[in-house]
Amino acid sequence: MGWGLRIAAGALTVLTAGSGVAFWGALRVMAPGPLEHAETVVIPRGSGLEAIALTLEDAGVVESPILFLFAAKLQGPLKAGEYAFPAGISVDGVLEMLRQGKTVVRRFTVPEGLTSAQVVALLDAEPALTGELKSVPKNGTVLPETYHYSYGDSRSALVERMQHAMTQALNDAWKNRGPDLPYETPQQALTMASIVEKETGVAAERAKVAGVFVNRLETGMKLQSDPTVIYALTDGSGELGRALTRNDWKFESPYNTYVAAGLPPGPIANPGRASIQAALHPEKHDFLYFVADGTGGHVFAKTLPDHNRNVAKWREVQRRQSGGAGNGDTPQD
Repeated sequence: MGWGLRIAAGALTVLTAGSGVAFWGALRVMAPGPLEHAETVVIPRGSGLEAIALTLEDAGVVESPILFLFAAKLQGPLKAGEYAFPAGISVDGVLEMLRQGKTVVRRFTVPEGLTSAQVVALLDAEPALTGELKSVPKNGTVLPETYHYSYGDSRSALVERMQHAMTQALNDAWKNRGPDLPYETPQQALTMASIVEKETGVAAERAKVAGVFVNRLETGMKLQSDPTVIYALTDGSGELGRALTRNDWKFESPYNTYVAAGLPPGPIANPGRASIQAALHPEKHDFLYFVADGTGGHVFAKTLPDHNRNVAKWREVQRRQSGGAGNGDTPQD
């Protein structure tokens, strides 16, 4: 065989061998991986390819870090984050997730009616968030809602989103408010919404409860809202942990609406959208009083004698529920 043919034959052999290796590698990259069960893995920010490969090997996601490195260098940059890899995912599937940044979407829910101190406590307890909050947001500045975030997001950034959402929700609601309301500013409406939020957990009652407090404002009555007393006694920290007493109603504070006339200086909690709407679209009626009915809702009255009868019924419910023992003072609105 001439040298030219020998060189050609050798080149063909090398090419064939190279093609075989490439074909074998492609099969390995596409083949199901060793992961037996779904696994969540965090790829830290700033990780290089070798560090990522070793992290995935340690988690059992890939069998060969060398194969992963070989395949990864042929593709685009990989993104850090928290990934939920399904069982049996191939190297190619892993790379697709990392390349496209298909990270885990986490959810953080702010329940309606929490104080901002309580919201901060929930944020502090969430291990997937980073950074410390320098201060507690003002009550009424955080919108109760479910927020999506990713592993490693900062607490301060999430709070900023909550505050932006509240600002937008309040502004939109204020623009579409009902007529003849006793509020001069959106902040006053937000304060009323926070009282409504704390007074009832029954969605169908919110507008009616708001109507009671609007009627009291318009007739010169004090609001006499028990949640404002609790807020005053706890300095806005949260739950009181006991029943209110008549002495509590006398507690001197601008937030205690048994003592101070009109609305409190600011919100006593973070109200949700429904309570904001109720405050800005209160139900029109003649009710001035309401008290618990024993089923989670309230019974409403137009006159004090009717209200006192309703209170007596509620106390009887309490007596039966406690097996006949007295319950002391029964706060009412």
